[in-house]
Amino acid sequence: MLQELPETFTNNYNFEGIAALSNCSGSLMRFENSKDTDKAMILTNGHCLETGFPKPGQFVSNQPSSRQFTLFDANDQEAGTVRASRILYSSMTRTDITLYELNVTYAQILTSYNVRPFTLVSAHPTAGTNIQVISGYWNRGYTCTIEAFAHELHEEGYIWQDSVRYSRPGCEVIGGTSGSPVVNADGSRTIVAINNTINEDNEQCTMNNPCEVDEKGAISYHQGYGYAEQTYLIYSCLNKDNQFDLSVKDCQLLH
Repeated sequence: MLQELPETFTNNYNFEGIAALSNCSGSLMRFENSKDTDKAMILTNGHCLETGFPKPGQFVSNQPSSRQFTLFDANDQEAGTVRASRILYSSMTRTDITLYELNVTYAQILTSYNVRPFTLVSAHPTAGTNIQVISGYWNRGYTCTIEAFAHELHEEGYIWQDSVRYSRPGCEVIGGTSGSPVVNADGSRTIVAINNTINEDNEQCTMNNPCEVDEKGAISYHQGYGYAEQTYLIYSCLNKDNQFDLSVKDCQLLH
């Protein structure tokens, strides 16, 4: 997981729908079939949860929350604040996500702040895709490509599956960028993954130093290798009404 580091950045990115949390970054997000009248959602990392890291093998769902988020407009100006009503889901096992439901709809946010959400892509991302990692906490972005996918990514006791590895140079992310959306750079305003970690100190499988483990159990690690986690898995847990529901058959998130 990413630790906070003091640093100053500039940016040349479209920040509409990017969110800042007290300790992380996030995004205003909708599903492909969401309606404007649906309650809006904020996506960030599991390790950004306000109650602390979920333990390995643990998940949180349908819990009340009043967490506040700052939304940005396209010019990286603070458009306003929104508040959660509940934690739809949070876990750091298999992937690293927290999904919040807000107490306002997408239509209300558009009317109040003129801010549109990103759309979460329902398909597995593709190697070679040009991407941007946009951080509301630091008000800056990074540009690179999806280099490859790690079979497993291990960090301390956490195991993430099919992690996105960033190309280098470009996405040398730091603490506070945790939870930033990994956005398709084609201008479609679509999220393909969620930023979560980088090997900071060239250590093997320790906190802030993830290592890759392949299908045969071989371990590799490289200082400066950054990663994101899968988000398309969320779609496997949507019911016929397009609502998040862990009881859906074949839901791929830990539950």
